[in-house]
Amino acid sequence: MEEETLWQGARSQITNWGVYLLALLLIAAAIVGGFFFPFAWAAIAVPILWIVWVWLQTRSESFTLTTERLRLKKGVLNQVFDEVELYRVKDVTLSRSALQRLFGLGTVTMQTSDQGQENICIDSVRNSEELREQLRKQVEIIRDRKRVREVDFQDDNHPG
Repeated sequence: MEEETLWQGARSQITNWGVYLLALLLIAAAIVGGFFFPFAWAAIAVPILWIVWVWLQTRSESFTLTTERLRLKKGVLNQVFDEVELYRVKDVTLSRSALQRLFGLGTVTMQTSDQGQENICIDSVRNSEELREQLRKQVEIIRDRKRVREVDFQDDNHPG
């Protein structure tokens, strides 16, 4: 059976609202300061570059859910591509802050048995409820197909 893409998404720029607001305030301060100190106009470049950089960072981060794995891509200059096999997913959680709900976004968090990627957070994406359901369903399908079960061992003699 060939691997198919089930969902693709990226983090919303809404997550950067605080950075954008602060940068706009700094731009306004540089403009006002420019009337008193002409060299202050040059300070406008710093918050503008900051806005562009944060926008690019968010824009370059993406997630792709396929029938077998979740692919993660991030990085503007140096890119990192990572993936998690779906049969390694232990738990999927959906959370939505008040701001996220206002914009129809949500955060899907996965707990996995993958070394180095125990928790994967897909932050502030659209259709997060649908994504969580697709993930849950696909995890069960791939586990059945590969005959894999997630088992947690607990040592009763070890405190903690």
